[in-house]
Amino acid sequence: MAKRGKVIITDKAHPKLKTGLESMGYEVHNNPDLSLSELHEIIPAYAGVIINSKMITDKSLLDKATQLQFIGRLGSGLEIIDLEYAASLGIQVYNSPEGNCHAVAEHAMGMLLMLMNKLHEANAQVKQFLWQREQNRGMELSGRTVGIIGFGHTGSALAEKIAGWNVKVLAYDKYKDQYTDGYAHVSEASPEKIQAEADIISFHLPLTDETKALVDAEYLQACKPGVIIVNTSRGQVIRLKDLLFQLQVKHVGGACLDVFENEKMDQLSLEQKVVLTKLFQLDQVVVSPHVAGWTQESLIKIADSLLSKIKNHEGLNPRD
Repeated sequence: MAKRGKVIITDKAHPKLKTGLESMGYEVHNNPDLSLSELHEIIPAYAGVIINSKMITDKSLLDKATQLQFIGRLGSGLEIIDLEYAASLGIQVYNSPEGNCHAVAEHAMGMLLMLMNKLHEANAQVKQFLWQREQNRGMELSGRTVGIIGFGHTGSALAEKIAGWNVKVLAYDKYKDQYTDGYAHVSEASPEKIQAEADIISFHLPLTDETKALVDAEYLQACKPGVIIVNTSRGQVIRLKDLLFQLQVKHVGGACLDVFENEKMDQLSLEQKVVLTKLFQLDQVVVSPHVAGWTQESLIKIADSLLSKIKNHEGLNPRD
């Protein structure tokens, strides 16, 4: 088979991605430790590049990518790619939200159940030989109202996971119509209705100009008192200093956060460090290091998704 060009894989991916691309005729180089500056130096030689969040694929990089035919995104987030400029150059973009949507949904459920049942606190106490039963009395999910903001792959996956928990589910997606068809337990609702009625609000949004800092002081103040906020999408969707304040005054009852405004913990501003330090001290906050979609299974599913799309030239749907 004649070679179709070179592809560089710049982050950890399942080995089947490399072998699958090779079976299509590509010469594949695997360098998960490649830096962004190094990618800038070598990109002119490549017809394809497989990236994760560390590779900012902006105009400056694309201008050097004189042979580039496609960009494959491991996962869903597209804010790191200049989509409009890539399209103007005829570069196809493939992402793989269906590859890790169930992993993200399960992680959101896990964090929520941990918070509501105080498992993080109880676990730490018992390991110190402390037996605090009444202090660790939890809350049941059953009977509550859950709001899902963004009903794409991950939002709908969460709706599937939560179906058997005897909850009322309200969903909102600005860019979809009749999106709850097939989900008998889910009702379409306005953002205002979700804020007013939901005991739990889970965010499943891309990072765009309109979603950046969507959840600010005004948004949170309009939510039902005691609401639990869950974010496994993009950190900049929530203004953390506003969330911290609403937690401190107990208008917000708890938060489950897998993502943060700045995830480079060695490069935090003084204000960011102060906010995070105070946030992390709160028992009603459960956190993880942007690993919601990071499972053994999703590693395989993401590879399968990208291979299928690249093979079949399935173009990007930015709203997925």
